[in-house]
Amino acid sequence: MKIKRWIPCWALLAAGSLFAGPITYDVIMTGPGESPPNTSPGTGFAVITIDTTTNILNIVSETFSGLLSTTTASHIHCCIASPGATGVATQVPSFSGFPLGVTAGTYSMSFNMTQASSWNPAFITASGGTAALAESALAAGAAAGDAYLNIHTNMFPGGEIRGFLVATPEPSTMALAIAALAGLFLASRVRSV
Repeated sequence: MKIKRWIPCWALLAAGSLFAGPITYDVIMTGPGESPPNTSPGTGFAVITIDTTTNILNIVSETFSGLLSTTTASHIHCCIASPGATGVATQVPSFSGFPLGVTAGTYSMSFNMTQASSWNPAFITASGGTAALAESALAAGAAAGDAYLNIHTNMFPGGEIRGFLVATPEPSTMALAIAALAGLFLASRVRSV
């Protein structure tokens, strides 16, 4: 007698928990990375954490230099695959406190994703009408590689430098993922004698 393959509930819960909590993204911004690409010598780097458990979007650091003209805005756009361009997801016209009128600088800030003030109102509407749905849309877009950070300047009002968010898995997350996948594999192999 053969028993159908099954997956125990604990294995599904373990696998589901892999995607909860903070996910850290690295962003490398360049002129050729913009849409349309440009020849700006400006560069930027950012570390961004999206934590759907605490509902915090944390821009740990955003550093930029070498821009051809002064900054007018910076924000995250979502959700489209590279090299496309799409609307702003986060605050408009710019992140609060972002250094404007400069060609180089640094920035860090945390945003409560449950607050409508952390979002572009148009992104909230397009995501289903609530800040919670906007948070889910951005988290899913970032996880899929379909969100980007850019810096707009006077010379490039559509954006002088940009880069897509790229997830950087933490060692503990990788260990948990391997353990959960091993559990799923073993559970799927259970058979009756």
